[in-house]
Amino acid sequence: MDAYLEFASNHMILVPALTASFFLLIFTELRLKSGSITNIEPQAAVSLINADAVIIDLRSADAFGRGHIVGAKNIPFDELEANQSKIDMYKTKPILAVCDAGMTSGRAVATLKKSGVESVYGLKGGIAAWTQANLPLVTGKKTKSKG
Repeated sequence: MDAYLEFASNHMILVPALTASFFLLIFTELRLKSGSITNIEPQAAVSLINADAVIIDLRSADAFGRGHIVGAKNIPFDELEANQSKIDMYKTKPILAVCDAGMTSGRAVATLKKSGVESVYGLKGGIAAWTQANLPLVTGKKTKSKG
């Protein structure tokens, strides 16, 4: 115990910064849980897709063309609210929001929940995590969005 007290007294800036970081992490996690933003791992996303989920790819058309999940519909995040009529067709189905790294999909999930979508999920880690899990992407110049 004396070693901890000595460490704390020798590092007067480091200890409060570490403590603040810890509480910030806890606060952020609790806020995400209370907001019911649901991020799922790529393996769980495959199960959701097999259960007839609709995949909305939030990336740009160029990024979508370079590779996307089979059956995904390309609606860039900036155009999400403008395409609300397309999304309304899928309100009763589960929706999986996909972006590059999982950051934009969290905001999209919140937006879609506010618009009345019953079950919407974000892909944790985005396309990067999907690729890292060795799951397939559709690529090629002839790839077009169905939407």
